[in-house]
Amino acid sequence: MFRGVFEDTFFIQKYKCNCYVFELYNKFTATKISIKMKNLLLLACCLLTCTLSFPQEMGHKESEVAISKHIDGTLLVPEQGAKTLAIIIGGSGPTDRNGNQNFLKTNNLKKLAVGLAENGIATFRYDKRVVKQIRKGALDPNIMFDDFAKDAMDVIKFFRAENTFEKIFILGHSQGSLVGILASMDSVDGLVSIAGAGQSIDKVITEQIQKTAPMLASEAERVFSVLKKGKTTKDYPPALASIFDTDLQPFMANWMKYDPAEELKKLDIPVLVVNGTKDLQVSVEEAKLLNDAAKHSEFVLIEKMNHVLFIIEGDDQENAKSYNDHAGKVSEALITAVSAFINK
Repeated sequence: MFRGVFEDTFFIQKYKCNCYVFELYNKFTATKISIKMKNLLLLACCLLTCTLSFPQEMGHKESEVAISKHIDGTLLVPEQGAKTLAIIIGGSGPTDRNGNQNFLKTNNLKKLAVGLAENGIATFRYDKRVVKQIRKGALDPNIMFDDFAKDAMDVIKFFRAENTFEKIFILGHSQGSLVGILASMDSVDGLVSIAGAGQSIDKVITEQIQKTAPMLASEAERVFSVLKKGKTTKDYPPALASIFDTDLQPFMANWMKYDPAEELKKLDIPVLVVNGTKDLQVSVEEAKLLNDAAKHSEFVLIEKMNHVLFIIEGDDQENAKSYNDHAGKVSEALITAVSAFINK
């Protein structure tokens, strides 16, 4: 359980494993493998996701922007210009600016950015700092969840200082939803949460374990209770090492201190909460928790949309295969809903 990339892929297909496990697993393996394996992993990442380049889109202006030593990204602006910028924040795992990971390639965030540009909205999407670290072969073992929020805040500050756009919106997908909520404390005009959890990560993971490996659920709750007290422990089931390895526990403790719904209550800005009915990782109930918590919220439920923002007509097997479908199409209903919300 949780021991390898291919096993993790199978776990998604058969058991609908939550994507948050990948964030922890990738961090775990990157700090534990040998130098030789790190180099092989780095090469694979470069070949598969990290050096992707795309032709210039018709009718759009695309430019590379360096925000900080940690963050680089792509600014996509409609040819006719734009008054509004949407900052796109990717989900869990080593997700790059286009929405890709090592063996999961959909380009969904790039496709979403293009769709918004066609509706007059500029976007900035960026590689998570862990992607840049993997490229350089220098993964920081002390990385914390708060670092992701800080990076998003730095992006906001950068574009506020540039003063090119009249309005700035945050658009967070999956884990990026919580990151976006935390970053939005720092002066933005609106927030879009797509497939974001409404509970703290310990509750989300415990529920997933209860569904997929119920014999381990009580042990997971016990370890989480230790982390909540600010302590660490070596007493955890080996099968849950990708979550509770001692090197990961500070990261987990930092992440789980945030309840997305409670954090969202602090925001006094327009919020759009979006979820799909075929999302294998984030349930509609999670989205409803966010919608109920927001002071000024709209809720959009998109029929047949899955976690990678594609429309799935078939069964769970088709759904799982879409996680590596580079030709897949982002839901038009999603682009329409987000564009309408931002362009009000």
